[in-house]
Amino acid sequence: MGINGLDNQAQPSSGASRAEETAADPQTERRVAPREADCGKDDQAAGSELLEAGCKPRLCPVSDSESGVQVEECGHGGAAFVPPEGGFGWLVVFAATWCNGSIFGIQNSFGILHMMLMKEHADPDDKTSQFKVAWVGALAMGMIFFCSPVVSMFTDRFGCRKTAVSGALLAFIGLLSTSFANSLSLRYFTYGILFGCGSSFAFQPSLVILGHYFRQRLGLANGVVTAGASLFSMGLPVFLNKVVEPLGLSRTFQILSLFMLVQALLALLFKPLLPAGGGMGPPGMGPGPANPQTQPGATAQKGSRVLGGVRRYFNLRVFHILTYRVWAFGVATAVLGYFVPYVHLMNFVKEQFKGTQKEWVLLVCIGASSGVGRLAFGKIGDLIPGLQKIYMQVVSFMALGLMSMMIPQCVAFEGLVVVCVFLGLCDGCFLTMMAPIAFELVGPMQASQAIGYLLGLMSLPMTAGPPIAGLLHDYFGNYTVAFSLAGVPPIVGGVVLFFVPLIHRRLQAAASAEETSTTDHMLPTATPAGEPKSCSNGDILPGYTDVETHI
Repeated sequence: MGINGLDNQAQPSSGASRAEETAADPQTERRVAPREADCGKDDQAAGSELLEAGCKPRLCPVSDSESGVQVEECGHGGAAFVPPEGGFGWLVVFAATWCNGSIFGIQNSFGILHMMLMKEHADPDDKTSQFKVAWVGALAMGMIFFCSPVVSMFTDRFGCRKTAVSGALLAFIGLLSTSFANSLSLRYFTYGILFGCGSSFAFQPSLVILGHYFRQRLGLANGVVTAGASLFSMGLPVFLNKVVEPLGLSRTFQILSLFMLVQALLALLFKPLLPAGGGMGPPGMGPGPANPQTQPGATAQKGSRVLGGVRRYFNLRVFHILTYRVWAFGVATAVLGYFVPYVHLMNFVKEQFKGTQKEWVLLVCIGASSGVGRLAFGKIGDLIPGLQKIYMQVVSFMALGLMSMMIPQCVAFEGLVVVCVFLGLCDGCFLTMMAPIAFELVGPMQASQAIGYLLGLMSLPMTAGPPIAGLLHDYFGNYTVAFSLAGVPPIVGGVVLFFVPLIHRRLQAAASAEETSTTDHMLPTATPAGEPKSCSNGDILPGYTDVETHI
């Protein structure tokens, strides 16, 4: 499913607003217009009957309290929404870059914080210290994705700007309160829950808002955002390595909280061009009032609106798309081992290369190569049509799994640097392609919920991966088994994703054959040129237009 022509131009209205069904479906209007013209050519009696029978399109009024935008009518061939492809959008790109960088820069540098937490909370008599401390970072990363379905609903209801600002402020509170926490269990809540949940509310709108300003250059915009964000992943390990020891863990968390305070201010730039929640649900689930012919009475109308609102914001329509289900399952499977190196790599270096003092260089290498990969693969993704982009994720997941397996096999620190460079490239490709593929699968109007559900599915395996790796380390005494097993899920996920374009082509072929068969049986014979076409009730069929007659 492509993304072109699926949006409708939306403009803010100053008072009452009206959304017409013909604006939501340009094809309907194109069928209606010829039908009205043809009916007008016949005698007045037949024309009146046909117009009364449904030749005119129905309007779906929307009350002031239920809509704040006005959708333009498709007057001349359908007015589809066209993003500006730049301009103010580049300021939005900068704000999204800071958002991604501050959130995932902190998360990707958690290996350094993990070592400090181990020093502060480790118990020599406890054989599960790695397992317990790993939950702090794993909970934060898991909450970023676990809250995503709820964030989708908030984004659809309140818009990208309000959702992102609120999330950044909550993340700021979480990091600030972590600096005053003394127990590990309290840091589970302040860092793992508050910071993770707030980061989710700030992060996801930064993905969705790009689709309001870019379409043809969406891959490049995502690449710029994620590449710029990788600068944080490069700089924060160096910064943390310099300040954690002299300043202590509490002051470090206070400094990191300032990044989220700045993000709250930058999120004010997330000005949406599409209506909040406009068209997000399935057809007929918009915020319009109930039809009085089918829902008589004020109580029935109110109940219908409430039910429609619930179904709209808990919209599972994206799961009706088979290719989206397969893609979401494959990605969720792959990320079980995705976050393991970011948490445990620093401790692995301390154990394997005891003489080195530059373990932070590995995180810089991952951040730098990830930035290069995000920018390069974002541009390459724009050149690859349709769902062929998924093959980029297939290769990245398989390579990521192999590199994870190679980590315990490295006997030289330089070899580990090379592995980390490839890990960063795979990370950049995977993240950059996530939003464009979602837009290809479900279209821009449902991309918010599609991304939200995907990130929600990713949360459980991504949260479970690092603690499982820590438990394996505590049991076996080294990281060999942990990193080796962490490479298996990405390979399995890559194999699953390989079949998504194949399934898509097969479904398209089946739908095309069915449409051709239906057209052959339903369309009447074309009227000879120059002979007036009859518009009697026996000839006209649903969807019958002058254009279709000559196909």
